[in-house]
Amino acid sequence: MAATAVRYLRSVGAAATADQPQAPVEALPRPDLRAVRGDERLPVDPAEFRRVLGHFASGVTVVTARDTDGPTGFACQSFASLSLDPPLVAFTVARTSTTWPRIARAGAFCVNILGAGQGALCRGFAVSGADKFAGVAYEDAPATGSPLLDSVPAWVDCRVHAVHTGGDHLIVVGRVEALGAAAGEPLLFHRGVFGRFSR
Repeated sequence: MAATAVRYLRSVGAAATADQPQAPVEALPRPDLRAVRGDERLPVDPAEFRRVLGHFASGVTVVTARDTDGPTGFACQSFASLSLDPPLVAFTVARTSTTWPRIARAGAFCVNILGAGQGALCRGFAVSGADKFAGVAYEDAPATGSPLLDSVPAWVDCRVHAVHTGGDHLIVVGRVEALGAAAGEPLLFHRGVFGRFSR
């Protein structure tokens, strides 16, 4: 479905000329996210699903982008490397996210991998509706201009390569354009709390 939409948009774009600029694309209506009927029992209790999967320790990131309205971003735990050749990474985002449409509009993003002392920064980007960039220092990532947060131990600057549906989330694949790392321990998330790596 996503591939078909991309092919269609490319064909429309190819047909546009300077005399006939391409019309803006209307967003599709928000889909019904239920995978079962209202009278069906869910196969797994959502609270139990979260509790068990919370045993998987992960790193923590903030995915940022810049559209015509300025910088935007959200805290993201579901980030992973995907491919070495070509260099691809992936993250997932809820289909109800209000930040994702802005990242999609930008067509690019920066994954800011957070360090051990940046739990408060993560919490700031996890809130909905607030000015997440208030008091947050950043510079432009070198390839896409997405916000690169100060003092993160690592970052990955990407362009949106593909988007796939995955239940109530979207799986966003990014093609890596630039990346970098500095010294520093990672911020970890396990069973609902932040922690740090110890040797």
